[in-house]
Amino acid sequence: MPAASGAAPAAPGTWPADPGSSSAASGGAPGVPGAVPAVPGTWPADPGSSSAASGVAPGVPGVAPAVPGTWPADPGSSSAASGVAPGVLGAVPAVPGTWPADPGSSPAASGGAPGVPGVSVVEVQESPVAERDGWGSWRLTGEKCWISNAPEADFYTVFARTTPGAGARGVTAFLVPADRPGLTGTPLDMLSPHPIGALAFDAVPVTADDVLGEPDRGFRVAMHTLNLFRPSVGAFAVGMAEAALAATLTHTAGREAFGGRLKDLQTVAHQVAEMALRTEAARLMVYAAAAAYDEGAPDVPRRAAMAKLLATETAQYVVDAAVQLHGARALRRGHLLEHLYREVRAPRIYEGASEVQRAVIAKELYASVEAP
Repeated sequence: MPAASGAAPAAPGTWPADPGSSSAASGGAPGVPGAVPAVPGTWPADPGSSSAASGVAPGVPGVAPAVPGTWPADPGSSSAASGVAPGVLGAVPAVPGTWPADPGSSPAASGGAPGVPGVSVVEVQESPVAERDGWGSWRLTGEKCWISNAPEADFYTVFARTTPGAGARGVTAFLVPADRPGLTGTPLDMLSPHPIGALAFDAVPVTADDVLGEPDRGFRVAMHTLNLFRPSVGAFAVGMAEAALAATLTHTAGREAFGGRLKDLQTVAHQVAEMALRTEAARLMVYAAAAAYDEGAPDVPRRAAMAKLLATETAQYVVDAAVQLHGARALRRGHLLEHLYREVRAPRIYEGASEVQRAVIAKELYASVEAP
C-alpha cells in the first residue's frame, strides 16, 4: 500500500491514520485501520486483528483456552492445551497405561509426513481396534480425524492395537490400501491448504502381508518413523522461512516510504537480520539431525526433536515478521505470504506439538544424568 503522504501522525499510544501504510512503523496490524490496541493481557477489540496482542494463534481468533487438564472448546485448535498429539486432535485419549504412553511419541498421531504425497498415517483408538479374523488376519474398526492427505492418499499407515492390555508391545503397524473394503474418507475444510480429512474403518480386512515390521512391534516402527519425519518437518519449515525472507528482502529493498527505502530504516534492517539469523540456525540444526539419523547416532531422538522445534518456531516467527513488514498487501488472497501464513501454523502441531518436543528433549537430557 503506498505511503499516505500528508497523513497526520498518530497520537501517542494510538493507531496511525493509515496503519496499512507502514505496519513496521506503526506497530499496528496491517489492514486493520482504526482498531484500538488491546490493553495488555486482554483481547483486542477485534481478536483476529492481532495475534500478538491477544496471545491467540494466527487463524484461531477468539478461541478460549482450555482449563488445565481438559480439552479445549475446539480440540483441534490447541494440541498444547489438550495434550493431544498432532494429527489426533479431537480424538479420545488412550486409556492410561495403554499405548502410546506419550501420544506425541507416535507417528500414528502425526497425520503423515509433509512432502510425501499419497502417504498418510492414522491411529485407530476405539476398542476393539483390531479383531482376529483367522490365522494372520485382522479386521480394523474405528474412526480417525485430522489425517494428512486423506482421503486422497493411495495408502495409509495404520497403528492398531492387536493385543489388548499389552501396552506398547500390543500395537501393530499396517500398510492399508485406500481401496480396501470398508475404508472410507471425508475431506475437511482446513486453514492450511494441503488436504486433511477423516477416515472410517468398518471391519477393514488386513493380513500378515500388510504388516510393517512384526505383529505387536509397531511401537518400534513408530519411534523410527518419528526420528525421520521430525527433521523432515524441520526442513519443510526452513523452506517456508527462506521463502518469506527472500520476499522480504526484495520488498524492503525496493519499497519507498518516509523519504527513503524501508531497508534504510534501522528497525526494518535489524528485523531482517534477525529473520536471517534464525533461519540459518534452524537450517544447521536440521542438517545436524539428518546427519545423526544417517549415522545411527544414539542421540537421534533429541536431535530430531530439537530440529523440529527450532525450525517450526523459527518459520512461524519469520513468516509473521515478513507479513508485518509487507503490510496489508501480504494478507491479500494469492500473495505468497498469505499462503505461507496459512501453511506455517500447522507444523508446530503435527509430528508432536512444540510442547511435546520440549518434553522429549528434556527427557533425553535427563536420561544421561544418573540419579543422586
